[in-house]
Amino acid sequence: MAGLRPREVGLGGARFRVERAGPSARRYLHIHGDETTARAVLEAHLRARGGTAFFILSGERTVPCLDGRLDPNRMFSREGAARNLRHLNPGWRAEQLEQALALLDRGREPFLRALLPPRGGLLVALHNNSRGYSIRDEIAASGRVSLPRHDQPYDFFLCTDPGDFAHLADSPYNAVLQQDPLGEEDGSLSRLAARRRVRYVNLECALGNHALQAAMLAWADRHLP
Repeated sequence: MAGLRPREVGLGGARFRVERAGPSARRYLHIHGDETTARAVLEAHLRARGGTAFFILSGERTVPCLDGRLDPNRMFSREGAARNLRHLNPGWRAEQLEQALALLDRGREPFLRALLPPRGGLLVALHNNSRGYSIRDEIAASGRVSLPRHDQPYDFFLCTDPGDFAHLADSPYNAVLQQDPLGEEDGSLSRLAARRRVRYVNLECALGNHALQAAMLAWADRHLP
């Protein structure tokens, strides 16, 4: 694609292709390799609107971590990563877990310096669900909720900034605000963004619903400052 200067960054076994297009300062993330609709929507959006996008170099939901596996959206805190590594690698010894956590601890801040937007900037992550996950799973952890499409719970925005929620609540789409998320620390990027007061929006859509996810991303791009 003309005007793109790809490179790679990573954390642990998660590697990302970084593509930059046009003058937009927006940051975008595709983090689960099996969420193919999100990847296609983001690739098209980048060509049309510009920005900096991080695409995971994987076709699977998990990535290698030493001789085990890790969900890359659980690597943003030591506590969350430990919980996920234990779940995915039940045969690991304590020293294997500690080695993996040390690897993530060393690389986390350099990776975040590449990924997170400058102060006041916006990071949008695109996700697809095919496992029954919906906005209903997030309501208990959220401070505010907007449900104009309560009959379409699989398609929604999750954001960490009250100003962004005010805009999203005026949209025709479902949205939740998790400025101070409740519940256990799970190592997700949304929780890290909330802790650090980073403007973060997770755009969640059912796998295969390309047209709706593209429309939601275009709406966010037009209406969020």
